[in-house]
Amino acid sequence: MTANNQNTQIADLSQYGSGSYLASDVTVLLDIVDKDAIADVPVHQKEALIQSGQRHYSDMLTLEDAPSVMHEQLYIEALEQGKVRAATDIANLAYTLQQIFQLNVNNERPLILVSLVRAGLPIGVLLQRALVDADSSYALPSVHYGISIIRDRGLDAIALQMILSRHPHSPIVFVDGWTGKGAIYKELARSLEAFAEPNHLNFANIFHQGKGAIPLLTLADPAGVAWLAASEEDWLIPSGLLNSTVSGLISRSLYTEPKLGLHRSVFYDNLIEADHSLAFIDCIDTTRRTLSTPLQGLPTYKQPRYQTADLIETLAADYAISNRNRIKPTIAEATRAILRRDPECILLASAEHPDTILLRHLCAQRHIPIRVLGDKILPYQAITLIKRRGADE
Repeated sequence: MTANNQNTQIADLSQYGSGSYLASDVTVLLDIVDKDAIADVPVHQKEALIQSGQRHYSDMLTLEDAPSVMHEQLYIEALEQGKVRAATDIANLAYTLQQIFQLNVNNERPLILVSLVRAGLPIGVLLQRALVDADSSYALPSVHYGISIIRDRGLDAIALQMILSRHPHSPIVFVDGWTGKGAIYKELARSLEAFAEPNHLNFANIFHQGKGAIPLLTLADPAGVAWLAASEEDWLIPSGLLNSTVSGLISRSLYTEPKLGLHRSVFYDNLIEADHSLAFIDCIDTTRRTLSTPLQGLPTYKQPRYQTADLIETLAADYAISNRNRIKPTIAEATRAILRRDPECILLASAEHPDTILLRHLCAQRHIPIRVLGDKILPYQAITLIKRRGADE
């Protein structure tokens, strides 16, 4: 079933929740299921099933525990260290969006932010807060949704159609936290091919920057694939250090066949006491409101540059990796891979970079080898290589 013929799903979208964010921050279009109904698959077992091809990663979940005291402390330090940069980046992104869309959107036809669950959620909420800030010089009518995208299986077509049906005359911008290799960009582009013909009913909603230009916004874009990003640097984005407890207590999404409904997710109600989601938003948003630096219009790119593609291929050859999904670049992705996957080793550009303290702590805790490769892996500061499981990758 394509996104073009799912008009049966027109609904009152206000019935959907916002995780632990405010209802005004986001509407998350996911089917929230009870975590007790989801099989809790241990990491090593999940890894073997994924790499053997027996199961897709989006069919399984390893339920999250609360972060350790050390992990929490490193997150708090990262937030203090990075809050001004994050706030400045959000302000510049909001300003750039306002400059691009101010003549084309209004209260009846707002800009639609569609965050990709989960890493996009905190960034989308921050952008939404900035755009609805009437005291700013970049206020813009906007509505924010979160929907699932899954590697190999695409964007949740039903969720996207629900948004298009609710906002038939609004431009959509997709929001993610950062880019690693550009895999999610490719997945997004494939999912949007159905809308790519100029005579398609929703062509202007998606391809408002021109045919083939995928409107993906990220905070950081080391891979060089985003239409709009605050920078191309791999830096310690604070929200990249935690999982559900900075993403509205929402789990990584689980795939659902389109005929059966929306992609699914778990709400971690058992982690409420450890939740930083709103505190993170409030910290960055308060910092943004106090900034005195001049706003900066950011460049946009209608086509991806794939500036790290050669580096990924070199690493794959050097480490005899045929499955590129085993390579997890960027500080955020490398950290998440240590927490969720079964790492073989960590590659660092520097042995003492302050942005990789948590990574190095986790490696010491789990006895994961570290290799310092210097400029060879730049612009990435860190890359996790996932351990090979089974005879066939």
